Amino acid sequence: MKFKSLLTLCLAGASITAVAQGYKDGIEYYKADQFKNAKELLIRNINNADTDKAASYYYLGCIAMKEGNNAEALELFNKGIESNANYAYNYVGLGAIDLANNLPKAAEKQFKAAEKLAKKDLSVYVAVARAYYNADPVAYSAEIEKKLDKVRKSSDNFAPKDADFYMLIGDMAADQSDWGKAASQYEMATSYEPSATEAYVKGASMYLKLNPTYAIDMLKKLLAMNPTSALGQRELADKYYDTKNYKEAVVEYAKYVKNPNHFKQDEDRYAFLLFFSGDYKAGYDFATKLLAENPANFTAQRYQFMNAAQMPEMKDQLLPMAEALVANHNETNRFAAIDYTLIADEFKNAKQYDKAIAVLEEGIKEMPENASFYKSLAMLYVEQNQIAKAADTYKGYIANLANPGFNDKSQYATFCYYGAIEAKATDADRSNALFDEATAIAQELAEKYPTVPRGYKMLGDIKVQRANEAEVAVISFDEDKNACDIIVNEGNAAQFASDAKVVFNYLGNYYLEQGDVETAKVYFYKYLEIDPNNNAYRSFVEGLK
Repeated sequence: MKFKSLLTLCLAGASITAVAQGYKDGIEYYKADQFKNAKELLIRNINNADTDKAASYYYLGCIAMKEGNNAEALELFNKGIESNANYAYNYVGLGAIDLANNLPKAAEKQFKAAEKLAKKDLSVYVAVARAYYNADPVAYSAEIEKKLDKVRKSSDNFAPKDADFYMLIGDMAADQSDWGKAASQYEMATSYEPSATEAYVKGASMYLKLNPTYAIDMLKKLLAMNPTSALGQRELADKYYDTKNYKEAVVEYAKYVKNPNHFKQDEDRYAFLLFFSGDYKAGYDFATKLLAENPANFTAQRYQFMNAAQMPEMKDQLLPMAEALVANHNETNRFAAIDYTLIADEFKNAKQYDKAIAVLEEGIKEMPENASFYKSLAMLYVEQNQIAKAADTYKGYIANLANPGFNDKSQYATFCYYGAIEAKATDADRSNALFDEATAIAQELAEKYPTVPRGYKMLGDIKVQRANEAEVAVISFDEDKNACDIIVNEGNAAQFASDAKVVFNYLGNYYLEQGDVETAKVYFYKYLEIDPNNNAYRSFVEGLK
């Protein structure tokens, strides 16, 4: 499919992505359990003027604990306290470390210090409950419930207007595989705190398989309130991608990659989407932009070539681009299947067959289950008049098909047949082996496809090629007669014209050799029904006495 320039759409979204959330995006990623991304953004923004360092250090410390590095976490929580001694959560972090060290009384002191600083911030009590939960949900079940109950009792009508409260309960339910309860709690979080990004993200993930439209609507609602959320933009784009709504995914990725807090690796997916959505010009331009920023970006180089290969106006530039890709290709800079195919095609178009063959041979080595490589390589051997090699290679194609059909098997038998003829003069054993393979496949076709004459016709052809000169006239009669009967009974002479002409001509000549001119003419005239303008053949037949 082709779309109008999606780069235009990118520009249209620039106004809402001009202002990023800085470190807040990192916190959103953390609360959505995307810790690797959270860490990158928190570190990326740590020295920004508007960054709350105390908060950033707290979440970086929590991530360090999840990574099993409590020493680093301790250092980060203390840095947070140095930045702002009144930020309660770093004391929660210190308490979490005490719990990890099996020091519950020391932990309790840190939690009390946090709660004292928190005053009316009920989220701190939830953070303490989560610290207990992370340490041991069974051993500390009473402490968890005590903190959650404190939040309930401090809220109007026992209904906390605190997203963290519902997120914790939802996460606890999810850990028990109670998906329904988890989803309902995430929705409760959005009800009481409409800006709770993590609630929309986790809720959308819960609903994706059950109701993808609702999942996407949740993320749209999030972005309506918080249009600069990098997490929200990325999640919406991904959800469109996951549901195969590629047009919409491209549009949302276009917005996301303009957000200063996007991840460089996501540019690759955007480039991928532009290519596979059919917007080759936009894909080429985007890849070219990435290469201008970083000439060593091999992925961008690949996508530049992939898109250019679909653009007729770029045909004169494709060969040097293919050569550059091969030159830069190594253990780190790896090809996908499409790279091998497109590069081989370009070398083939340039009649550089050795290079094309080398590329496909490497593709087979790297991805031996990819059937298309074997087929493409076989066709290259055919162009080089190496039919026996084509037969060997096409066998790999057949072997990697889940259910090879008639045309696949027929093509393989044809390669074996002509490969056997090719090898006759130089390698009798090789020739006989290929004839045997062709015979086995042709016999299979004859049995499996009784309304198609090809199998019997091929069996006859093989017999003729393997026969002594004196035997040729009669050797394939049975097979060609079977093929003829199928053609006549099925009325498919026009469909199988080339096979039918060979069969009819053979049978005509057979009966002519037997002195039965009238029967011979019957088959010769069947030939002329298929090829009525063959005047030389007609003159021959009409001259028979």
